[in-house]
Amino acid sequence: MRTHTSPKRHPHNDAPDTAEAFRTLAALPPGQQRDTLRAKIVEAWLPMADRLAGRFRSRGESLDDLRQVAALGLVKAVDRYDPELGNAFESYAVPTVTGEIKRHFRDHMWTLHVPRRVQDLRNRVRFASQDLSQTISGRRPTVAEIAEHANMTEEDVKVGLEALESFTALSLDAELPGSEDGYSLSDALGAADPALDTVIDREAVKPRLRALPERERAILYMRFFGDMTQSRIAEQLGISQMHVSRLISRSCNRLRDQVMKDVA
Repeated sequence: MRTHTSPKRHPHNDAPDTAEAFRTLAALPPGQQRDTLRAKIVEAWLPMADRLAGRFRSRGESLDDLRQVAALGLVKAVDRYDPELGNAFESYAVPTVTGEIKRHFRDHMWTLHVPRRVQDLRNRVRFASQDLSQTISGRRPTVAEIAEHANMTEEDVKVGLEALESFTALSLDAELPGSEDGYSLSDALGAADPALDTVIDREAVKPRLRALPERERAILYMRFFGDMTQSRIAEQLGISQMHVSRLISRSCNRLRDQVMKDVA
């Protein structure tokens, strides 16, 4: 298999001439001979894959991992390439390897799961911003300029710009900007209001209270809302304190059982 450089056919010096090898590979049946030739083609194109991986080295992933991802993309390109279509392998391999690396970032490098649509918007905004930065000097491109350049709506551009700043999560222990007393993000987070449970309980028991007999409803009101003692309630109603106690206990048990039954 020839692997010498052909400047007239390839724009990069890491693009070997493997056209004949690919034609031979396409004609070979599955077996050891085909596997050996396939491995040689992949090895010959590995420098190209490494070069493409190097373009992404400053995005938070180790270069060794990026090279592995690029090599995987190269293997996929070799397996899917059809020399009969007449296109040079490089024109097929470059977008295949690059796409594999980008998918790696989309699927594995986000701290939190982000919808694929948002990830795609982020990439479109980033590429458009890079293109515009070559023609606009002294300032960042506006939302309207990015939208026009990338053929996007301004709302989608805003979503993409927010995603650009959200590739990693901020620790809750991180000190807030401008804070001089160690005030962190966690200090600004709210907590569940315990009074909400009381509100829920009250709303759940209201219809059951209305269904109680009038005397029992009056006794509960005087005891829990009027803050009256059982002896005072007994004196006002002309019954014994023991009877008041039994009525309160019976009414509360009935309300609790009915509410719990509704929940179940």
